[in-house]
Amino acid sequence: MAIEKTELHKRIESGKQLLLAEFSPPKGGDPAPLRAAARHFAGKVHAVGVSDNRDGVHMSAIAAASLILAEGVEPIVHVTTRDRNRIALVSDCLGAQAMGIRNLLCTTGTHQTLGPCRKAKNVFDIDSIQLLGMYGGLADDGSLVGEERFADAGPFCLGSTASPYADPLEMQVIRLAKAVAAGSKFIITQPVFDVERFGLWWAEVTKRGLHEKVAILAGIRPLADADLAKSYAARRPNPMIPDAVLERIFAPGDKKGQRSVGIEIALETVQSLSGLKGLRGFEVRADGDADMAIEFLEKSGLGIA
Repeated sequence: MAIEKTELHKRIESGKQLLLAEFSPPKGGDPAPLRAAARHFAGKVHAVGVSDNRDGVHMSAIAAASLILAEGVEPIVHVTTRDRNRIALVSDCLGAQAMGIRNLLCTTGTHQTLGPCRKAKNVFDIDSIQLLGMYGGLADDGSLVGEERFADAGPFCLGSTASPYADPLEMQVIRLAKAVAAGSKFIITQPVFDVERFGLWWAEVTKRGLHEKVAILAGIRPLADADLAKSYAARRPNPMIPDAVLERIFAPGDKKGQRSVGIEIALETVQSLSGLKGLRGFEVRADGDADMAIEFLEKSGLGIA
C-alpha cells in the first residue's frame, strides 16, 4: 500500500515558503512541558524539529516527537550518528515510521567532549551523508545493515544541516552538494548572527544552483540574555556571534532589557535575510524559552499561509 508523503514534504515540493520551530525535549520524563510547548506552536509553524541529545541527555527525540504529533503538530526528528551504529539508526527510523513520524533531520551530532557527557563513548559508525543515503534507500536496499530491503519503508522527508560559518567555506558548500545528492529535501543552517558571512556562503550556494535543488532555511535563535549569549559563543569553535552583537546584548543592565535586544537582533536578521533570492524560509530555535520564540514569531510577521 502506497504511503502518502508528509505535509512538510508536500510543501517543500510546492515551492512555497517554510517556517519551522525547533526545541530540545525536556531533561526528564514528564511529558507535560513538551505538550504545552507543542500547543504553543500549533498553527504558527509548518513543523517542529526535535533535537537529539544535542546539549546533554534529554528525553528520546522519537518519543518526544510522538507526543508532539499527538498534539496535532507535525514533528521533525533529529537523528545523530554520534550515539548509534547503523543497526540502531535503521531500527529507530522504522520505529519512527510506525508511530507516524517520517520527517527526519540527519546530523552527525556535536562531539560529546563539547558537552556535559565528556566521558561517554561516541560511535560515528557512519556520517550524516551516509545516513541520508541509507534512509532514502531502505525500501530497495538494506545492504548497509546486511539486509536485502525493508518492505514499506518510507517515503521519508529527509533533511540535513549546513554550517555557513565553518572554514574553509568552499568545503562547506561541497558538503552541502553531497547532502543534496544523497537525498536531502531540506537544509537548516546554523543560527545566523553574522549576516555578512552568511551572505558570502549564500553567494557560493547560489553560484552552484544548490538553492534550486533543495529547500534551504536559515536558522534563527533569539538570545534571551547576555549570559546565554556569552555561553553560546564560548561553546562554538569559530566566531559565529560577532563582537558587535554581543556588545548589544550586554548593553542593557537587566535581563528584561537584554531579552528585548535579543528579539530585536533576531528580527533584524530575518529582515536582512528575507531579501536573499531563493531562501525558502526560517527555523526559529526555542530551546528553553518557547515564549520568547513565540513573541519573536508574532513580531516578525512571518506566517504559514
